[in-house]
Order: sequence, then structure tokens, then C-alpha cells
Amino acid sequence: MMDPGQKKTVLRMIPYGLYVLTAAAPDGRMAAATINWITHASFEPPLVVVCVKSESFIHALIEETRAFALNILGKGKASRAFTFFKPSTRDGQTLRGDPFRIGGSGAPLLESTPAFLECNLVDSLKRGDHTIFAGEVVNAGIGVPIQGRPDEATLWLRDLGEKIFYGG
Repeated sequence: MMDPGQKKTVLRMIPYGLYVLTAAAPDGRMAAATINWITHASFEPPLVVVCVKSESFIHALIEETRAFALNILGKGKASRAFTFFKPSTRDGQTLRGDPFRIGGSGAPLLESTPAFLECNLVDSLKRGDHTIFAGEVVNAGIGVPIQGRPDEATLWLRDLGEKIFYGG
């Protein structure tokens, strides 16, 4: 039998970056959520995989529109991660106070993030309480010059503090 405490500890040993996943419908409905279960899955075609809670509003929008954007949170932007842990609301050209523009995929691209990827949904797999969405990268952009290693510019879950974990 698996020890639940050991399982939690081992799962928490997997390092995670933090991202704001966004999606929007043509009628103006939008969603944004902080996520960290993502990975680069293929070079050709360029694919990323994101895991999204099945009952979330953003999950429904991604299934409906078959597109999403991954806004990469930068170091020093922990408050933005916490902001998008809550349901997002649109107020004019902001989502929870964060200015955005609409990308070619139709998904919001947050102006405060150092980089983004836009993806078209190519496949999905529903298991457990999350769905694995595979998206083909159709656009990528850098908002501010990246100094040093690109992965060092990414906000990591550990940057939120010693007591903050996602799942496990």
C-alpha cells in the first residue's frame, strides 16, 4: 500500500514553472488560470502539453474554441500567480487588472508576462480530475529581452514560498 505522505513528498520533488493559461470565445467570454502542469512535448511539429482541471471554465473554453495561450510568468511576479488562482474577470482590456491583447488564436496575451505561446488544440486525454491538452504552437513571442538562460527568467512554484505547493 502506498504511503500518502511519501507520495505527496515525492510528487512535490518535481520542479514546476508557473504560467497563466488563457482562452477566449468569439462572443467575448474569457478565462485565465495559473497552471504549472505543462511540458514541451515535440520539436516538429512544436507541441506543448497542459493539464487542466476538468470542471474549470477555462477547460470548457479550450474544448469549445480549440485554442489557448500560455503566458509565462517571470521572476518577481509572484503576485500575478496568486491573482490568477482565483476565477478571472474581464474589465475592458484587462483580466483581473492585467492588461491584455488578443492573439491570432483569439486567446488573451497578458502584457505583464515576459513571453507567450499560442496553441491550437490537436488532442486531448481525459483522466482523473484533469484533462491533458496537446497544443501545436502556432505563435510565440518575447515581451522583454531575456538575460541568461531562458528557464531562469521563469517564475517557479518554489519562488512563491516554502509552504506553497500545487497538488501532491
